[in-house]
Amino acid sequence: MGYSVAVVGATGNVGREILDILDERGFPADEVVAVASRRSQGTEVSFGDKTLKVKALETVDFSKIDICLMSAGGAISKEWSPKIAAQGCVVIDNSSTWRMDPDVPLIVPEVNADAIAGFRKKNIIANPNCSTAQLVVALKPIHDRAGIKRVVVATYQSVSGAGKDAMDELFEQTRAIFVSDPVESKKFTKRIAFNVIPHIDVFLDDGFTKEEWKMTVETKKILDPKIKVVATCVRVPVFVSHSEAVHLELENPLSADECREMLREAPGCLVVDKREDGGYVTPHEATGEDATYISRIREDPTVENGLAMWVVSDNLRKGAALNAVQIAEVLVNRKLIQAKRQAA
Repeated sequence: MGYSVAVVGATGNVGREILDILDERGFPADEVVAVASRRSQGTEVSFGDKTLKVKALETVDFSKIDICLMSAGGAISKEWSPKIAAQGCVVIDNSSTWRMDPDVPLIVPEVNADAIAGFRKKNIIANPNCSTAQLVVALKPIHDRAGIKRVVVATYQSVSGAGKDAMDELFEQTRAIFVSDPVESKKFTKRIAFNVIPHIDVFLDDGFTKEEWKMTVETKKILDPKIKVVATCVRVPVFVSHSEAVHLELENPLSADECREMLREAPGCLVVDKREDGGYVTPHEATGEDATYISRIREDPTVENGLAMWVVSDNLRKGAALNAVQIAEVLVNRKLIQAKRQAA
């Protein structure tokens, strides 16, 4: 007997990606329910070779659902995740709402799957920020081998991280520039086409943005609270896939060659690192792929035991949808939940 799965936010970028990945990976679901707001009720979304009609969130009986993959934004999650969880349905949430709650595990399965054990406290599991997810997949093997003291990371984040409206804005602005129409900025604070914007999410009192804060605190929660992290998060005119320039200071020596060979064997990592023209991965190649790609691995001579690297991943997949489905797979494979129909 398979599981019953609800995808909340099924009409959004990440929700549609979750439906695709559930089908691609053959998740053991007898029933998949597409859920969104009332205005999307009746909309049709694809699930493999099937078409699902979207149900309004308020109309779904979650007491009959085993797993809820929540991708409807922070405000919806804050209101609905506890209600859904109270009905015995495990919520895997993509928003930032629950990530730093001490009673909610923050999980990247390749990195800290064992931490999922505490999910019953609130029946909620948090998915990390998209830029954090790919970072910790690359850092985990290095930290285990050599101990990471400090991380300095600059991100190059695609517009899909800000939703469909942001993708539309990049397209419309690019078109407007080519045909000499006025360029309008609605979603972003400045023009995004042929530009970069060093500002993601709101500014905090210390001058960092909330996105930069998220990367710092989430990396510490997932990997090790003793690691020092500083981030600069930048939005770039790319539709899908985030890139990161990562600089590490390690406790113990680790050569670039040793790091390269170790990461080749690490779960979720794919090393493409030839020191020649095109011997690295860009966002274009990573789009639609599950791996976290690592290139440009080299020793940093400016700091003792320093390494530098380039990390790229599809933010809609590993940064959100794939990671959520992988968490659900951990619940099933470790027999941490039982299908309600089977239990009945």
